Amino acid sequence: MPALLEQLESDRLSAIRTIDSEIETLNELKKSLDAESLTKALDFMQNAKGRIIITGMGKSGHIGKKIAASLASTGTPSFFVHPAEASHGDLGMITEDDVVIAISNSGESRELIDILNYCKRFGIRLVSITKNPQSSLGKAGDVILRLPDNGEACPLGLAPTSSTTATLVLGDILTIGMLERKGFSKEQFNDRHPGGKLGSILKRVSDLMHTGQEMPVLDENANMQAVLLEMTSKRLGCVGFVNETGMLTGILTDGDLRRCLSAQILDEKAVDLMTRNPKTISPEAMTAEALKIMHDKKITNLFVLEGGKPVGVIHIHDLLTNGVA
Repeated sequence: MPALLEQLESDRLSAIRTIDSEIETLNELKKSLDAESLTKALDFMQNAKGRIIITGMGKSGHIGKKIAASLASTGTPSFFVHPAEASHGDLGMITEDDVVIAISNSGESRELIDILNYCKRFGIRLVSITKNPQSSLGKAGDVILRLPDNGEACPLGLAPTSSTTATLVLGDILTIGMLERKGFSKEQFNDRHPGGKLGSILKRVSDLMHTGQEMPVLDENANMQAVLLEMTSKRLGCVGFVNETGMLTGILTDGDLRRCLSAQILDEKAVDLMTRNPKTISPEAMTAEALKIMHDKKITNLFVLEGGKPVGVIHIHDLLTNGVA
């Protein structure tokens, strides 16, 4: 047992050293970030008529792929070109309308040389991400985004760790900068993320709501027999009520019926028992917003209104089965 505790403590301290080392690198990046260079890089990207091409070798390449994916998903067309493949024909994927972002911590990755020469030959804008402005990559760049030069978290000082974290953050800075410049919206983000958990959360209420004959809706003066039949046949655990102008005036849920159940209930009218001014939602609202309202108010249904009139109803089961919750 003492040996196990010793190992646990050793592993914990190692983790803390790694975190502290990478935080130190990010703090250095924060202090040394050159606003003029950043704005120039973002200007190149924003004014590009083509795409943003990311390239890098080894671990820098892995980070580059993530940066390209982040840019593409937030409204800036982008893809990754492997520098070794570029030398064997993939240079044709890069056009004079593009902007190239090349990544190398040392700035001396031999595999990048052909891409650098290609950019110079055809006048393609080049953004260099490196710790060494005097390197081949640094000198070739139209603008340099400089990485901190304060070592790695790796105790051997060899495995790319702190440097790749800083590169990843620089990529996020560019991604968020472009997103904000373009005024990229949640709706546009949703268009690029139709699948998976994120796609479910970003769906609109109108994508999941029950409409038309599926809606349990009656006149507010309906008798309770009609209410029970409507609730049973529509199987959503609620009925909404409208006035003579079609405006939603109240709701009754199966829980409400249980609470007011009596021998005289069939003699009542909906208007006498319904809950007035129920919580509602817009069809354009995100499903995540519907889930929050249901959670906060401890309810399972929301009527969907346009101009005060019901156009649909959404149940918490609709959210659960579509992976929103």
